[in-house]
Amino acid sequence: MRISKVVWKPVLAISLSLMMLVLAACSSNGASENPAASPEAGGSSTPTSSASASASEGPKKEISVSAFDRGQVATEEGNYEDNRWTKWINENSPVKVKWIPVDRGQAQQKLSTLIASGSAPDLIWEYDRNYIAQLANQGAIQPIDEYIEKYSTTFKKYLEENPDLKSAMTINGKIYAVTSKRAIDSIAGQGIWIRQDWLDKLQLKAPTTIEELIEVAKKFKEEDPDGNGQADTVPIVFNGNAVGVMRALFFTNENQWYLEEGQMKYGRTLDRYTDSLAFQKSLFDQGLIDKEYITDSNFEHARQLWTTGKAGMYFANWRMDNENTDLKKNVPDAKLAPLEPVESKYGKNGLYQELPANILVAFNSEMKEDEIESAFKFIDWMLEDGWLPLKHGEENVHYKLVNGEIPQRLDSDKFRTEVAYAGEYAIMSQWNVKSDWMTVMAAQDPLSQEIAESKAIALDVALKNEYRRDIAFSPDLPEVSQLIATFAPIATQIEVKVVTGGKALTPEAGMEQIRKEWKRLGGENVEKLAQEWYEKNKEFLK
Repeated sequence: MRISKVVWKPVLAISLSLMMLVLAACSSNGASENPAASPEAGGSSTPTSSASASASEGPKKEISVSAFDRGQVATEEGNYEDNRWTKWINENSPVKVKWIPVDRGQAQQKLSTLIASGSAPDLIWEYDRNYIAQLANQGAIQPIDEYIEKYSTTFKKYLEENPDLKSAMTINGKIYAVTSKRAIDSIAGQGIWIRQDWLDKLQLKAPTTIEELIEVAKKFKEEDPDGNGQADTVPIVFNGNAVGVMRALFFTNENQWYLEEGQMKYGRTLDRYTDSLAFQKSLFDQGLIDKEYITDSNFEHARQLWTTGKAGMYFANWRMDNENTDLKKNVPDAKLAPLEPVESKYGKNGLYQELPANILVAFNSEMKEDEIESAFKFIDWMLEDGWLPLKHGEENVHYKLVNGEIPQRLDSDKFRTEVAYAGEYAIMSQWNVKSDWMTVMAAQDPLSQEIAESKAIALDVALKNEYRRDIAFSPDLPEVSQLIATFAPIATQIEVKVVTGGKALTPEAGMEQIRKEWKRLGGENVEKLAQEWYEKNKEFLK
């Protein structure tokens, strides 16, 4: 089976049709460990698959794997530890998996606590390569070069066909994690949405500069764009990507390193960062952003404002299926448009874009060799067969194939409830997509098609402009990660004072404090180490 170029192979389709027969048998409430005994089984029996056959040779080995808890599992589905998909995985994969969910907003803190207590899962994954490097430097995870060669088949071949992934997996000259390639819909990260109907009503054009964005925001605040005769609209709301959106407009990111005239500098200490703080403060002082965003830690208030039609712009990400669908249901006349990043005095930067490697799956240093062997069986299975149902559901229940390759969603609400959360378990994937697939993939009802059309445009907009990234990876040095871990909360506290404190602390004075703290904590020495690291790894960082 070829696995590198084309995702939807006939062999894979046959394999999936066999595997998917078991899905309907899964209990949504964890009431039965035997899928065939579930009321959802519809009289079907569990199919024989390679994984099922291997189970007959003896009890399956068990491994544990981390998962992000994003709060998306509906009550009737169960929870992140126990639901139709965890049962499906254990029925079909060559091993039994115990999932250890960690809250997405506190994932690294939670994982670090589990590691310190000796109760971390066998496989630990994160998007953040710096965190994986930190774990490697702490000895919390182990190198796996020899085990890939010894125990893997599918992944080993996949890596040979995608050698560009190896640099992301390599720390201090050794491989510490496995990964798979991102599809373009995953490379695109951030997005800006604007109410086109509000622009039309107020006879405004979409903003193209920082200054124009502020003027449009003022109009959205002052001129009653929702037409209810009340001053109750909020020009701009956020989700977790918002700060990144604002920083990107000024060609900086608080967590990236940049080459400034050939010298390694941390993004949070740059002059451009001062300008991004000034912009954020200006929006806050003028009441152009939701002032509850400081305490709206899960962004529910922002989401409510958007979905009830009270917000004009959403600094978020390009795929806002649920939020935009809910907005259209509440305000049928709303028209949505993705907005290109506006130009600052530094020019036009792209919205944040991820590197080609997807999540990095690391191996707990406490794992024994037989456990590592079992983990590679699971990884190979997931990369070859397991990922597809976890992303798209059951064929002819949640989707059908169009043109033999494009999964078309049959019912968006059913998918949202029964499948959307399952992507957390697809720790390896060969999914790839094109923007013009969006309308084909979506459910064919008018609302789903409208959302899909806007999403296809949004994906192209998100990838249209190059995002500034001077080096592929940040320095994976323990001194760097330790300093940043200490520095980040201090800097955040200063930045909150700058943005929300009125005249008490100007952006310039706040940046002076930030730089003072950076220097106090050893920033100058870390910059020196980062420069040495860069000079040593130049070729590796392109």
